[in-house]
Amino acid sequence: MHFRDTGSFTALAVTLALAATPAFAQDGAAPPPDGGDIIVTGTRVTGLRAADSPAPIQLLSAAELARTGQPDLIQALAQNLPSVQAQAFGSDLQAHNLQMKLRGLSPNHTLILLNGKRRHGTANVSIAGGPYGGSAAPDISFILPLSIDHIEVLQDGAAAQYGTDAIAGVINIIQKKADHGGMITATGGRYFDEGGKTYAVSANVGFAPIENAFVNVTVEKKKKGFSFRGDINPQVFGDNAVARRYLSLYPAIRTLPNYPYTNRIMGDPSIEQTSVMANAGYDFGGGYELYAFGSYGHKYARAYENVRTPDVIVSAAGVPFYPAGFQPLEAIRETDYAVTTGFKGPLGAGTFDIASTYGDDFVGVHVENSGNAQLYRATGFTPTEFHNGDFKASQWTNTLDLTYPIELGLAEPANLAGGLEWRRDTYGIVSGDPASYYGGGAQSFFGYSPNDAGNHRRTNFSQYLDLSIKPVAAWLIDGAIRHEHYSDFGDTTVFKLTSRYDLSDAFAIRGTVSTGFRAPTLAEGFYSGINVAPSGISGVLPANSAAGAALGFGGLKPEKSTNFSAGFVFHPAKRLSVTIDGYWIDIRDRILISSSFYGFRGQYCPQGYAGSNASRCVAYNADNYLTYNQTSVYNAVATALGGSIPSYVLLDVNGERNIDGSVAVQTFVNGAKVRTRGIDFTANYASDFGDFGTVDWSLTANYNENQVRGISGLPAPLYVNRTDPSRSALIDRYSLVQLENSTPKFRATLGAFWKRGIFSLNLRESYYSRVYALESTPGNSPLRGADTIVPVNAAFITDAELTVQVLKPVSLSIGANNLFNHYPTERSAENIRNPQLISGSRAYSSNLYPTISPYGINGGYYYGRISVKF
Repeated sequence: MHFRDTGSFTALAVTLALAATPAFAQDGAAPPPDGGDIIVTGTRVTGLRAADSPAPIQLLSAAELARTGQPDLIQALAQNLPSVQAQAFGSDLQAHNLQMKLRGLSPNHTLILLNGKRRHGTANVSIAGGPYGGSAAPDISFILPLSIDHIEVLQDGAAAQYGTDAIAGVINIIQKKADHGGMITATGGRYFDEGGKTYAVSANVGFAPIENAFVNVTVEKKKKGFSFRGDINPQVFGDNAVARRYLSLYPAIRTLPNYPYTNRIMGDPSIEQTSVMANAGYDFGGGYELYAFGSYGHKYARAYENVRTPDVIVSAAGVPFYPAGFQPLEAIRETDYAVTTGFKGPLGAGTFDIASTYGDDFVGVHVENSGNAQLYRATGFTPTEFHNGDFKASQWTNTLDLTYPIELGLAEPANLAGGLEWRRDTYGIVSGDPASYYGGGAQSFFGYSPNDAGNHRRTNFSQYLDLSIKPVAAWLIDGAIRHEHYSDFGDTTVFKLTSRYDLSDAFAIRGTVSTGFRAPTLAEGFYSGINVAPSGISGVLPANSAAGAALGFGGLKPEKSTNFSAGFVFHPAKRLSVTIDGYWIDIRDRILISSSFYGFRGQYCPQGYAGSNASRCVAYNADNYLTYNQTSVYNAVATALGGSIPSYVLLDVNGERNIDGSVAVQTFVNGAKVRTRGIDFTANYASDFGDFGTVDWSLTANYNENQVRGISGLPAPLYVNRTDPSRSALIDRYSLVQLENSTPKFRATLGAFWKRGIFSLNLRESYYSRVYALESTPGNSPLRGADTIVPVNAAFITDAELTVQVLKPVSLSIGANNLFNHYPTERSAENIRNPQLISGSRAYSSNLYPTISPYGINGGYYYGRISVKF
């Protein structure tokens, strides 16, 4: 099973299109040609148009979201906005909560608002390295595209306006308020080559239960199937000693589903999700409005993990529990809900808005089609399904926002805004079934033990002031200052100063300077997952723990940032405008997952070891394999486990050192200084070709460069003087390369929406520049081995959708994302079907494509949709 690129002529098409069309633009993705949309994001001024914004705002309409094919909001944003990148693949639990990043920064640096109110984060924190590590941003898969009126994306630091974590920008999702009519849509699709079968049925309806009131409700049922983009499993197929041995001992391996493509880890999980959203309001008259909105969703998702051979779970007599081996699944059962109530209206000459929002996310973690090897060997019994534990997170936010005009004798009255916010966040881990963490634990995912469990909380109180003035009619100045007090991090003050000057009706310049302060999420500070396996211990120590303190980490500090941006808006004609904005973001004390630190690894031995392998241990240590203090790590892991490390990890059956074993941990740290620089370009142009129809053109582009400016030093308890201290870096080079090079430095999207009579055609051409990651060469130690660059070469990706309105209320659409079925660059031959990838009973990666691909690893997705308006 091998997937190939079918080729594309799209580079030529884009060149011709650019040559044939004028320079088009608009301050947003699809507002009217005159930029007349009223925005509420990035300003406290009522009635400000997008075209007059002092900060870069991009708008996405409900129609644009619908034309992306896949019923997923992250995909809709990423396909339309070059500065947004969707995570293509997540390992372990992250597969079920894929995230997005804005301007190449962490998902935690983008503030998600729903109707202007803060959205709560997920309880499922990512413990991966690279740019997505530590992300616990809102799971916006529970926000239904059919419920959305439009989206406002503020691509500017806005910590002083909305909250100190809005470093990359703000995405404000505005829901529909219609009190009549609605729509039903049914979508089905699949990947061109294999898998990903998807269906979604959505319905939106608005009604007025009483006079002066509206209720708008959206429901959706969605199901998506597995995909697979791996290669054969070289452990049980091919001309190598390991495969020959397994097939001779366990011939039933050939009956395992999909043999020899038995290692199914590379691909999408299966997802079943049911969601409902509601938006409601009552108008008392005189501008006073009572409003409420909320959401509820449930997700059941399963992802394949590495396949296991029959000898992994055997009885005391050596009889396999699974004669053909097994393909374990990690599963989650997630429940997410939120509700907001508020009251707003005039207050003298100004306005007020008082609101309360509560959001909660619960993730139950499970393992299916698995077993506990040590439990089975000891008792002759093992479950095949496990409840590994639960994550839970909540957020309660209460806000008061006020505005008031002040006459200062300037060109227009000044607008003074101010407000208060009190927020409480909680995070907790609940331990799983004892069988999930007994001995070596459930195969593929060790359960969360009572040592990991805990409940944590923080409160935050903030106040802000915002003043917007126009000294002259052409000059707008907006300044904001915000003070926040955290119960665990104390006080901070941040500011923002924005200005725009219209040199003429056709040309304006604008710029911003701001600061930010992001407190670590509770998940970053308290996540704990220590895995005890038959031949090793690994996992993540909580940064705020006694074990972490023993290693000298002492908890996390807040991140601090400084943002600069400058650009211009150009309106040479009524239907033509251009915006270009450059930005510079410095983040200090960036929170990242650390390198893995070993108490010992394989044949690496702790201080004072004596035994038959002692001479080999001394040689390895002298050769700088370990350049930090092993004893500190060993003791910290023992502390995390309640005082000791199980003897079966340390000793083999002869009482000697277990040379296959290891003790290794990571933790979240303030690891680096990172600088992000780039340029955003947005454009839109509407043309009318008479009898040949109309075409709405759009062009958006982003240049983005991330650079690690410095890495924090090792804490004193870890430091040991060696000749090559670079090998003991706090952040490993693989994560650093991903931080700098996994986001395309240049991305552009050219769109054309043609409409004539009952027909419409949407075309979108996206360009992604080259990205790459770094891997250790197979068969070598990651501390010593040679490195291999794994690239995803530059590519053009074409999306298309054709719609026919067969009846006035009914339309039929067919379309494709990645129309020409383009795949990322295949990994090199040394990383595919390589016998060196095989070690004992473990199947190593047989994936063909780099998971950092900015356009995914699944190739083309083809779909159909029927929509009925009423």
